[in-house]
Amino acid sequence: MAPSAVSSNGNSNNNATTPNSSIDIDLRGLTPAPVTPFNEDGSVDYEAIQRLGSWLGSIDGVTGLVVLGHAGEGTFLTPDEQADVIRAFVKSVDNRIPIIAGITCEGTEVAALEAKRAVEAGASAGLLYPSHGWLRFGYQPGAPQDRYRRVYEVSKLPLILFQYPDNTKATYSLETMLDIAALPGVFAMKNGVRNMKRWDTEIPIIRRERPELQILTCHDEYLLHTSFMVDGFLVGYGNIAPEPLIELINAGKAQDYKKAKEIHDRLLPVTKSVYHRGSHMEGTVALKHALVARGILNHATVRSPLMPLQKGADMEIHGAMKSAGLGRV
Repeated sequence: MAPSAVSSNGNSNNNATTPNSSIDIDLRGLTPAPVTPFNEDGSVDYEAIQRLGSWLGSIDGVTGLVVLGHAGEGTFLTPDEQADVIRAFVKSVDNRIPIIAGITCEGTEVAALEAKRAVEAGASAGLLYPSHGWLRFGYQPGAPQDRYRRVYEVSKLPLILFQYPDNTKATYSLETMLDIAALPGVFAMKNGVRNMKRWDTEIPIIRRERPELQILTCHDEYLLHTSFMVDGFLVGYGNIAPEPLIELINAGKAQDYKKAKEIHDRLLPVTKSVYHRGSHMEGTVALKHALVARGILNHATVRSPLMPLQKGADMEIHGAMKSAGLGRV
């Protein structure tokens, strides 16, 4: 499949629109990416999944849940566990909102089979990750487009385009994103480019050229800046602070900077304690401590290669949650 031509200023030459109006999934709001709770012996804690999913699914403004992503330690689970986690979250929300599965396998054909398993487990859509080898080596022209085309062709699972940070070799060019967004089955984009120059210049072009595409920011640590040109948030942060994040989305849509800044500032201690750490991966561990503070989890057990946070981090996170008014639910 040849990529659509895009001129040097980002304007497509074929004016294609997203051919996915029949996909009935509306993520215009907050889509949390839940953690996967574990028992202290390392097994999956399905009772905690029920608590977490039923709570998030009951909140007005939460439009879906993305499971098995980075925050969900999805690549640390066996295929059977992945399917069981999807089923458990589907049960927990009682069909109120869609469950979206992270599709992370490196090869395109095995990713397509992973997507088929997600469909069989009850997932409504998939968040398709770049092939992991691209992080180090980059990708051949047309390879990302082929990945999305083939995974949807095999599985028929509606897909979310996932834009990786600009400082990796797996980040997609504007042309590549426009091409993927025009493919059958692609209905939304999770954009985490983390380069505000690219964000400010590319999002308006994507909005203009692919008007049906739902645009979701995943900039947990840059939500204020990215609140004003999007349809919603797809963030791990939504695990722990869904109520103020929904307020922030609404303020961004209303172009109310004063209100958005007020919410941002109230959450800043939480943002710092969870996401301003040595590694962004530590954010997953910190999210679990924050969910202990909210009364959803009993402990913050993670699987290797994640490690516990340094001594005292749990109290720091609990204090930040309290200062932001995020108490037990």
